[in-house]
Amino acid sequence: MTSSEQQTRSTITLKGSVELVVDYLNYGINSILFQRGIYPPESFNTEEHFGLSILVSTDDKIIGFLKSVLGQIKDWLLNEQVNKMSLVIANVNTKEVLERWDFKLEYEKPEGSATEGGEIIGKKDLKVIQKEIRDVLRQICSTVSFLPLLDCPCSFDLLIYTKKDCQVPNEWDETQPVFIANSQELQMRSFSTSLHKMHTIVSYKAE
Repeated sequence: MTSSEQQTRSTITLKGSVELVVDYLNYGINSILFQRGIYPPESFNTEEHFGLSILVSTDDKIIGFLKSVLGQIKDWLLNEQVNKMSLVIANVNTKEVLERWDFKLEYEKPEGSATEGGEIIGKKDLKVIQKEIRDVLRQICSTVSFLPLLDCPCSFDLLIYTKKDCQVPNEWDETQPVFIANSQELQMRSFSTSLHKMHTIVSYKAE
């Protein structure tokens, strides 16, 4: 095998990078919904992704909601129009925000990056990227041991932070940033595809 063949086999395209980021968001969100007890454990099934057993919701409403939001994010990622997504957990009765998970995006441009069929090619091996994502998902699952117990019925929502010139679907509402009074913050590991860099941070109400 020549070095050029090896490079082609192990590099990642822009679309491939976007798919990985969206998969991470999907399984990260499902893990949070399960770990934080937002929905009953029996409404989740175990699936294998990124070399991990991940609990994924079987609720049709949640599946449809995530498919719609993440499908739109995929389009925005390709055009560099989204900066951040926040998963907000609130008390159903009082509407008080108890927890906020921020997924912050950076767009990376590898030096001397090549294009293939008009598409930008990253410079990072897929196995390395998948390991980095696996490490972050493991961290998300382990946070339940030290985050405050959510001892009330909770709901969740997703907030998307886009560039100003972004075309937003008519059925989407504009919202204000969500803040947590007296909050503490924990930053997870970051991962990079060499085209996208993802930072994951949880803010929670200090006891």
